[in-house]
Amino acid sequence: MMIRKATQSDIEEIVKNNVQLAEETEGRIISKHIAEQGTSAVLSKERNGWYLVAEHNHVIIGQLFVTDEWSDWRNQCIWWIHRVYVQKSWRKKGVFTNLFNELKQMATNENVYALRLYVVKKNKKAAAIYNMMGFTNTSFLILEKR
Repeated sequence: MMIRKATQSDIEEIVKNNVQLAEETEGRIISKHIAEQGTSAVLSKERNGWYLVAEHNHVIIGQLFVTDEWSDWRNQCIWWIHRVYVQKSWRKKGVFTNLFNELKQMATNENVYALRLYVVKKNKKAAAIYNMMGFTNTSFLILEKR
């Protein structure tokens, strides 16, 4: 298994995984075309975020999407982890652990203040995994207005 930053050539596999992820975690059917445009926007402009992928035999078996938040109170970045996905046949085989460990090392090297993520409330399995990886509840409540 190799962990690396995604490139434009990974778009097809990342989009496929994102479509699957939306259906599995939120029961949502998302447009492949829009997901492709959004993924392309990430891969072409790092200011939009970046993907870290786990690859085996030139196939992406896991991925996560990272965005930056600048903290003026800390004068440091906070990295937000989004869209964590591991192919079903690779679950419970250390793929997320390897992705997360690489991300932690990158965050240490970049002097990142914290790693944060949010979880769909009903996704108790994912929350349990994140808790095992050292994530804890915060005093924040995430609100949204569309």
